[in-house]
Amino acid sequence: MENKKTEEIMKEVRKVIFGKDNCIRQVMTAILAGGHILIEDIPGIGKTSMALAFARAMNLTQNRVQFTPDVLPSDITGFSMYIKEKEAFAYQPGAVMCNLFLADEINRTSAKTQSALLEVMEEGTVTVDGVTREVPSPFVVIATENPIGSAGTQKLPESQLDRFMICIKMGYPDVRDEVEILMRQSGTGTLKSVIPVVNAGELEQMQSEVEHIFIHETVCQYIVELVNATRSHELVSLGLSTRGAIAVTRMAKANAYMEGRNFVLPQDVTQVFPAVATHRLKCSARARMEQGSAGQIIEEILKSVRQPRPERKV
Repeated sequence: MENKKTEEIMKEVRKVIFGKDNCIRQVMTAILAGGHILIEDIPGIGKTSMALAFARAMNLTQNRVQFTPDVLPSDITGFSMYIKEKEAFAYQPGAVMCNLFLADEINRTSAKTQSALLEVMEEGTVTVDGVTREVPSPFVVIATENPIGSAGTQKLPESQLDRFMICIKMGYPDVRDEVEILMRQSGTGTLKSVIPVVNAGELEQMQSEVEHIFIHETVCQYIVELVNATRSHELVSLGLSTRGAIAVTRMAKANAYMEGRNFVLPQDVTQVFPAVATHRLKCSARARMEQGSAGQIIEEILKSVRQPRPERKV
């Protein structure tokens, strides 16, 4: 039985995003796991709308930055400004001082500005002029990016990609869903129709419950075997890091929570592994010559590594 509260949140998001139930579920799972989400696809298919719909359904404070080459790191982290009346410097909060930060087209900005997100995505803090400040909790980054090769884009470095718990692609809607989108432009399918279901405090409680989901040692061993398979694969030059393995574990726990269970099954791991692993793999030159993709390699690894049958603990 699925978790009722998460189902209510996704139901609200579906008022805006049609025919992408799997994408909505993956984003919901990553948020419960306390991770950040990267959505890669062409412009105009609902990436930003999905992020804003989640923020509204969970009643989170959100800021949005349209990343362009002239966006500065201080726009993200904040800066100190001299206040004449007080004869002192005062901190001016940056865009990340919110619950949900939407980084729109993140791969259009400079590497220096991208690096401003590294600390806050990993540690939940920003450091300005030697002073470290915590961002509000819960905190999640949902970033969108256009495919590499689009005008003005540059590839995100591995250190940045590794901080995103999952990377998903939405794709074009099918004919029926696209007709529905056009029919609902009268207003019933807009962000205004999304009703808050939970608040920030309730989301934090749900994330805490996810952390306490039981995972058997044999399932952890299965995760390690999958991760090691990415590191030793002949077509992979860079496999999953330990941070990636932790992300798989947290996502598997969140998936079990979504299913209404208090323990993780191997099936939870296989269900979340592609979204967690694919963007972390760096294919070798041979793989590129043979037109192999990270997704194909992940699929092969999931078939080759045997699933365990752990004891269940309820």
